[in-house]
Amino acid sequence: MAQPVCTHLDQIVLTELPSPIAGCEECLKIGSRWVHLRMCMTCGKIGCCDASPNRHARVHAAEDGHPIARSAERGEDWSWCFVDEVAFVADADARA
Repeated sequence: MAQPVCTHLDQIVLTELPSPIAGCEECLKIGSRWVHLRMCMTCGKIGCCDASPNRHARVHAAEDGHPIARSAERGEDWSWCFVDEVAFVADADARA
């Protein structure tokens, strides 16, 4: 059985996390809470994870067509494609 792959690697623009990260941009606007943070790898927007009440990273991916987010938690380097539903570690060479 073949491993699932992300077919959207060409949409990765950003790989490095900004510093500092204040929190989920949308949660901060509405005074809500989040569990973990994700960064859109197309535009850099910081959103909250699917375990958070508002799931802003997923909402952003759907509304803006930006399929890939990476963990914005320090020490984590994994990414998630919302369209292909696959986790992976983004490698600069894989985007070529």
